[in-house]
Amino acid sequence: MDTSTGTATLAVANCFLVVDDHEKALTFYRDVLGFAVTKDVSMGEFRWLSVATPTQPELEITIQSVGGGPGVSDEDRAAIDTLLAKGLLTPLVFRCDDVDGLFEHVRASGQAEVLQEPVDQFYGVRD
Repeated sequence: MDTSTGTATLAVANCFLVVDDHEKALTFYRDVLGFAVTKDVSMGEFRWLSVATPTQPELEITIQSVGGGPGVSDEDRAAIDTLLAKGLLTPLVFRCDDVDGLFEHVRASGQAEVLQEPVDQFYGVRD
């Protein structure tokens, strides 16, 4: 708590990524990108993994099952699965100092489908 203003210190601790295959996601984030697994929890057919980058260990990315969690109906799960298959769920955006080098590393791993090669954007970044 910041006692001078009376407000709590606030930071992002976790963000969520929905997947339909935990093992493929784990292989990609751990083995290709070098993230550390911080949690691996199963509750029946629902599973979540948390991973963190070496440069931001305090920020965990939770990789969770499609439609997982209590209170999700079969209809909800099917809708989420459809959105995931279309690539319409909110993405994660990473920053790195060598986009082209990382792109070549990921492509060489064979663990990701290339949808777009690195490109200079009109708003001043290369992604």
